[in-house]
Formats: sequence, C-alpha cells, structure tokens
Amino acid sequence: MAEMLPIKLTVNGAVVSKLVDPRQHLTDFLRIDLGLTGSHLGCEHGVCGACSVRVNGQVIRGCLMLASQTDGADVQTIEGIFEAGEAAELIAAFVARNALQCGFCTPGMLLTAAEIVAEGKLLDRQEIRNELSGNICRCTGYQSIIDAVEMVLLEKLKEA
Repeated sequence: MAEMLPIKLTVNGAVVSKLVDPRQHLTDFLRIDLGLTGSHLGCEHGVCGACSVRVNGQVIRGCLMLASQTDGADVQTIEGIFEAGEAAELIAAFVARNALQCGFCTPGMLLTAAEIVAEGKLLDRQEIRNELSGNICRCTGYQSIIDAVEMVLLEKLKEA
C-alpha cells in the first residue's frame, strides 16, 4: 500500500484536511472521502466531462487530476455551485428547455455552461456547441442544452 499524503484544500468554501492515496484521482476523493457525489465518473479518460469540477476557478476534469495535486487549491463542485445559487438561471433554463434527461452529464454541462455565461459574451449556437463539446450527453441530442444556454445568454444580454 502506498504511503498516504496529507492535503489541505478548500472545497465549496470549507477547509478540508485529509490523508489521500497518492494515486487517488480528485473525483474519487470528492465522491468517496467527502460524499460529494454530483461529479460523476464516466470514461475516466477526461473525454466525457461528467467529472467536471472547478479548481482555482477553472473547469477541469476531476478524473485527470490527482487529489494530491489539489493541496492548497480552491475546489468547487456542482453542489457548491448549486448552494451558492450561481447556476440557478441555468438550472431553470435546463428544466424549461428539457435539457436534462438521465442527468448523468448534467453537473458537467452546468459547470461548463456557467463558465460560458460568466464570460459575458453573446455566442451563437455553433459557438455554444463548440464550448460544450467536451461534455458528452447520450440522451438529449444537445439541441435542448444549447437552447437552455442560449436562453440564459440572451437574458443576460437584456439585463445589461
């Protein structure tokens, strides 16, 4: 058994100190050690986006980062984004446009969509599709997801 490594990080605003296996990836750490099951394991190769989380403000694939690499980092999961109300408009738009079906990809889609909305640029449908392209959805056909993101972007434009 590998020697455990101490890490101290902030997860959804709370300081966490734990010992982790040096080979444990971030998604397993969040799911198993912290009980934050919103990030899903799909491909475990960084292709599907279901494991997406924010590390120091940037959306990354949690299956490609080791938990030990987050020592000193600020990590936000979909649970933290939800609790902060940051994705409230996106969640409402996803519901209104029927952009979620099985829900497996939804946390990664919402994190990526929140990043798009935060940039404050009005994107056309193809640009939204390109921005979301790192997130695989097997249920929706993507049109409703693009509709939902476009809906929020247009609302933000009206508010500005």
